[in-house]
Amino acid sequence: MIETLVRKKQRASKIFSLLKRKYPYSKYRLYYTSSHELLVANILSDNCTRERVNTVTKKLFNKYHSPIDFAYCNLDSLVEDIHSTGNQNEKAKKIKQACLIIVEQYSGVVPCSIDDLLGLPGVGKETAKCIMGEIYNIPTIMIDTHMVRIMKLLGLTRGNNPKIIESEVMDTFEKKVWLKLSHLINHHGSAVCTERKPHCKACVINKLCPSSHV
Repeated sequence: MIETLVRKKQRASKIFSLLKRKYPYSKYRLYYTSSHELLVANILSDNCTRERVNTVTKKLFNKYHSPIDFAYCNLDSLVEDIHSTGNQNEKAKKIKQACLIIVEQYSGVVPCSIDDLLGLPGVGKETAKCIMGEIYNIPTIMIDTHMVRIMKLLGLTRGNNPKIIESEVMDTFEKKVWLKLSHLINHHGSAVCTERKPHCKACVINKLCPSSHV
C-alpha cells in the first residue's frame, strides 16, 4: 500500500516527537562557543571523529580567541596544534585563509548567507548550513550520513542524491523542526540505529519504521 503524503507527514511528526522525548537535550555535537569556533571545528572534522575534534578544540580555543588570532597566527604552530585531527597542513591553511577573509572582508564576523559562507576556504554546503542554523537560526537540514541512512530506513526518502533527500525531508517535516531533527537523527544514528547493526529492539521509533526487525 502506497503511503499518502498526508499519512507520511503524520508518521514523520510522530517520529520527531518520539525522538525528541528520547533525546531531550540533543544538540550539535561539535564543541564551540562562537561562530568562528564552529567554523574551525567543522573544518577540523573532515575525516576525523567528533571525539577527537572536541578534544583538540577545547585546547585550541583557549589559545586562539578570535578570527584575528587564527588569521595572523604562525602556520607551523597551528599545524602542530591540530596535527592529531589528520591532514593538518591543509586544514591549517584553510583555517588561516578563511579567518583572514572574515577579518578583512566581513569585519571579523562570520557571514550568514550561504553564498558568502561557500566562498570561505574549507567550507562546503553542509558546514555552511550548519553555521546558518546554529548561529543565525535559519531553518536548515544537515544531510549527513546518519540522515541519509535513517531517512531511507524509515521509508521517508528513496533517493541517493543529497539534494533529493534534502528536498523530500523538507517536504515531510515542518520547517520549524528541521534543525532539531538534524541533531536528533545524528544522535539516534550514533546511539541506536548504527550503521553496522541497528538496535531495533531498543529503538523508540521501531513501530513507525518499515525496516525494523522487531
